[in-house]
Amino acid sequence: MLNQIKIQKTTTPKQKPDQNNLGFGKHFTDHMFIMDYSKDKGWHDARIVPYGPLEIDPATMVLHYGQAIFEGLKAYRTADGRILLFRPEKNMERINKSNDRMCIPPIDVDFGVEAIKTLVSLDKDWIPTVEGTSLYIRPFIIATDPYLGVKPADTYKFIIIMSPSGAYYSTGINPVKIYVENKYVRAVRGGTGFAKTPGNYAASLKAQGIAHDKGYEQVLWLDGVEMKYVEEVGSMNVFFKINGEVITPSLDGSILPGITRESVIQLLKHWNIPVTERKLGIQELYDAYKEGRLEEAFGTGTAAVISPIGELNWNDHVMTINNGEIGELATRIYNTITGIQSGKIQDEFGWTTEVK
Repeated sequence: MLNQIKIQKTTTPKQKPDQNNLGFGKHFTDHMFIMDYSKDKGWHDARIVPYGPLEIDPATMVLHYGQAIFEGLKAYRTADGRILLFRPEKNMERINKSNDRMCIPPIDVDFGVEAIKTLVSLDKDWIPTVEGTSLYIRPFIIATDPYLGVKPADTYKFIIIMSPSGAYYSTGINPVKIYVENKYVRAVRGGTGFAKTPGNYAASLKAQGIAHDKGYEQVLWLDGVEMKYVEEVGSMNVFFKINGEVITPSLDGSILPGITRESVIQLLKHWNIPVTERKLGIQELYDAYKEGRLEEAFGTGTAAVISPIGELNWNDHVMTINNGEIGELATRIYNTITGIQSGKIQDEFGWTTEVK
């Protein structure tokens, strides 16, 4: 593993977008990180170059067999001008779990974090300063052999690109309506559900489209075998507060181990709020709703941090949760995590990493 990153600065910097109209994933910074892998050299030639197209052979294996993984994290600008990353080492650790499942060579965790920090520092002027905005960071790895045959590739590229991101809740946190999917599945135990690999997201598109056509923003996925246990909501982990206890589906191999999920569990334990990781049946959830015990529901993820759920539709049984409003606990969690990320709240957990 190289301990030096070569830097080639752009000679034609881009015009930065309007911070009040950023959206998500639409604009990209001036530079990107690239590192190559081959069997004889291992990971090598770490470099930062001007952002631009990749030139690949039409037979490049990732295009045909989907051997790829990715991550997502953010950089935040604090009120006093510091730059903070939120738990970047966890993203790099998860990259290697995804790598292992997809037969991709591991990345040195410390080097990966250093690559992110170096790229963020170079393009720090792209970090927006408007309330709620951030710089989204997308590390990913693709198989690059020009070869048509189903096998693990011999060559790869590890790339990091970055995109200034608008405030997720520009008009306040509005709970979403969720459709419980009972036909299509996202993943099964023993598959790739716990890995952050593109195929998982492609597999979700059909059900997402059906949900949108029915007037729902997201899908609540059930397990792929019995279709009766709650797994994820959209591309987020999910939590339910039932009779004072917070329950989230256990990580049994088909659920992505979210970093925000882990942070929420740690926070709840710190606050002495009962939290349990276990299988949760959709029938049990509906029974809790009918009995008035379902108090709150929310998704967790990098993009939104907390996405409160105001309504669930399971087989045309409509469950309105907390009068369709964000709950007290979800609000507290959201304010705490975003406060730590933005430097407004003291980080007593050691979650943030400062970029110089």
